[in-house]
Amino acid sequence: MDEQATDRAAGVLIGAGVGDALGVPYEFARTLGPDEQPVMKGGGLGPYKPGEYSDDTQMHVCIAAVAASGADLTSRSALDQIARNFQQWVTGGASDVGSQTRGVLSAARRTDVGSPSEALTEAAAAYTATTQYSAGNGSLMRTGIVALAYLDDPSGMVEAVTAISSLTHSDPECVEACILWCSGIRTAVLDGTFDGVRQGVDLLPPDRQAIWHARLTEAETNPPHHWPRNGYVVTALQAAWSAITGTPVPPLLPAEGSFPAQHFQLALEAAVRAGNDTDTVAAIAGALLGARWGVSAIPLAWQQAVHGWPGMTGPDLVRLAVLTARKGFDDADGWPSASRAPFPAHAGAAFAVAHPKDDGLLLGNLPLTEYKGRAPLDAVVSLCRVGQAPILSGTDVEHVRVWIVDKPGANGNLHYVLDQAAREVLRLRCEGKRVLLHCVAGRSRTPAVAAVYSGLLGDTPPLPALVAVFRALGGRWTLTAHPELHDAVYELAGSPPYWPKSGRAGGVSRRRSAH
Repeated sequence: MDEQATDRAAGVLIGAGVGDALGVPYEFARTLGPDEQPVMKGGGLGPYKPGEYSDDTQMHVCIAAVAASGADLTSRSALDQIARNFQQWVTGGASDVGSQTRGVLSAARRTDVGSPSEALTEAAAAYTATTQYSAGNGSLMRTGIVALAYLDDPSGMVEAVTAISSLTHSDPECVEACILWCSGIRTAVLDGTFDGVRQGVDLLPPDRQAIWHARLTEAETNPPHHWPRNGYVVTALQAAWSAITGTPVPPLLPAEGSFPAQHFQLALEAAVRAGNDTDTVAAIAGALLGARWGVSAIPLAWQQAVHGWPGMTGPDLVRLAVLTARKGFDDADGWPSASRAPFPAHAGAAFAVAHPKDDGLLLGNLPLTEYKGRAPLDAVVSLCRVGQAPILSGTDVEHVRVWIVDKPGANGNLHYVLDQAAREVLRLRCEGKRVLLHCVAGRSRTPAVAAVYSGLLGDTPPLPALVAVFRALGGRWTLTAHPELHDAVYELAGSPPYWPKSGRAGGVSRRRSAH
């Protein structure tokens, strides 16, 4: 995968988690109106803390823990481990459990027939055979991660998702819905489109294809609340698909605060407005939206807030998703599993300088995070990979991780991310917190966000903002080697990018490449 596809893969599990947490407060409560904005405020059936996800993502994590090992999810050993994880969850960590899932897990515990997954599959088949309503949404909500394990193998994906759905939900409609949604996630990660849901119909038995095409068309022509009984897997999928396809993608108008990436938030809010089983519909939608737009499109406030059993936070969900897509392997630097990111040579020695307009904001680099002792900071905003360990070993700080790659063409949501990062710095400073803003070397991403932040503080045009940051850094930066990043600073302010013919402008060197 290239950098943008990796961003999209990283968005799948955390996308489901934030959708789940956003829907939790409204589950089986009054349906929100079109002008009411859902808030990640907790409560619900738990009651849950703000940002805490429910059984939807808890069960998703049970599968992801196995998928992230690189295991063949169709193997008996992998299915057995997923089955064990389900049973450990329901007896020791479940905050709430769907009636069908609870019944199947309970029945499997009462039998000693076969392996753990065979016992579950047999219990699920018996439930389907003897119960009138066996097509609940409880497997669709948790199988999105399976798509990441089979990005190169759609047939294997169908086999795996069939087996994993059938551990608790073996009704053919449940299996078919999971296949369609995983097809959508797979294509979204690889191609950056939503086309895979429709294309997934071709993976179904021929006699089922027209039925599902009609169901998708119905979803595309009705609002999410059209299906009030969305505990049924078909209507849950339709409500989620309606929210996604019925929500317009905002145009890219950076100076007006309009970004295509905002489709993630807008469509997820529409999914919650479907009402009834709000957390599940939003979790289903969130997995596909995350696959299409990436973790970089998820509002930083949501990324910071999301958490849940078993002690997972946003970075943990990202790590599981990336490892699954990488078939269980870290990259050469140990990412995403390493506790600390290594320092490349170009990072240089640790340094920190005050922002030219706000001495409560320090601009620095990754080596500075090795500071020994108690640092004079309350928050750190990281614009690069930093590892899984606490960002400062001797100081408990609020840590905001921003997904932005210092490479032209590597960011699918560049303007949105720059804007989000600068506004997060502003929030922290308005709360009176002393903040470190850093990337690897502190010479490219850091000055870009610092300049956008200057604009938020007052009426400072991009050029003087950049010049001031350039001078604060002692005239050492590489921002002009990244034209897209440089130009985005101007475009967020509604100004044409400035590249002087003289080669320098108030100390800002010119190095323009075609793009």
